[in-house]
Amino acid sequence: MIDLRSDTVTRPGQSMLAAMSAAQVGDDVWGDDPTVLELQARLAERTGKEAGLFFPSGTQSNLAALMAHCARGDEYIVGQSAHTYKYEGGGAAVLGSIQPQPIENAPDGSLPLDKIAAAIKPIDNHFARSKLLALENTIGGKVLPAEYVAKATQLARDRGLSTHLDGARVFNAAVASDKPVRELCAPFDTVSICFSKGLGAPVGSVLVGPKALIDVASRWRKVLGGGMRQSGLLAAACLYALDHHVDGLAQDHANAAHLAAGLAQIEQIRIDSHATNMVFAHIPDAYCAPLEAYLKERGILTQMLYASRFVTHRDVSREDIDTVIRAVKDYFAR
Repeated sequence: MIDLRSDTVTRPGQSMLAAMSAAQVGDDVWGDDPTVLELQARLAERTGKEAGLFFPSGTQSNLAALMAHCARGDEYIVGQSAHTYKYEGGGAAVLGSIQPQPIENAPDGSLPLDKIAAAIKPIDNHFARSKLLALENTIGGKVLPAEYVAKATQLARDRGLSTHLDGARVFNAAVASDKPVRELCAPFDTVSICFSKGLGAPVGSVLVGPKALIDVASRWRKVLGGGMRQSGLLAAACLYALDHHVDGLAQDHANAAHLAAGLAQIEQIRIDSHATNMVFAHIPDAYCAPLEAYLKERGILTQMLYASRFVTHRDVSREDIDTVIRAVKDYFAR
């Protein structure tokens, strides 16, 4: 199958599986799994942070970060389209007793600075205490402008807020902007980085930040059910991805641009945006379900339930993209 539903569908290749099989393991709850320790240390060094903490998922990594930054009854400022607000089950409110203050994202994925400033509450018993600004990069495939990030995080610091980046795809952002990932992470106190998307590992995210705050997040990871034992088997896949899969993200981006150009040739389709490894298209509602079924019959998986989004990744080749373009053209030519 050619699977364009998400970059989360990537599967480990034989070399990654071999690395996992050969991993030295311990007990991570006791803090002595050597492969987990290596992953945490290497990612902390690469992002310019003091410490790292391995999680089974990006959702849990983000939530533990929010709970480490914010106490019960505190508030975090976040985008309406952000995963930490919209797509992670409301965990901050449900499990962390943290109030989200959502702001509508601008078309480029940023949060307007004036709206951030207006959302920060005064210190008053009537209000939840604004403690954290949470951004996402990439968001909807788009790379946040570096100048904007600098201004937004400085605004937060000036107003006494800490900062967190949902950097699930921050390596995509680094490759697309041709900047070291350390530079993209530098403005933030904490960053959550996912390995099970474009980097192609089966499981795993790492939260990086100051050691004192990572220690607090470690306590919350346990409370959230994220204490794992011989998790070096999983960390080994992340280390392999870190060593071998980062440069390949550029090909994913090129394939997405090729897909966008091909779909744009079809009269019934309008490309709303394409950036890094994501293409968002407007397809009339009457065509969405039939087209999805038509493509599935031809070995192509898509999802058009809440958005016509096509995501490229390391398991999709340029030849696969050409196959998809031909199939969509064939559907509309019938």
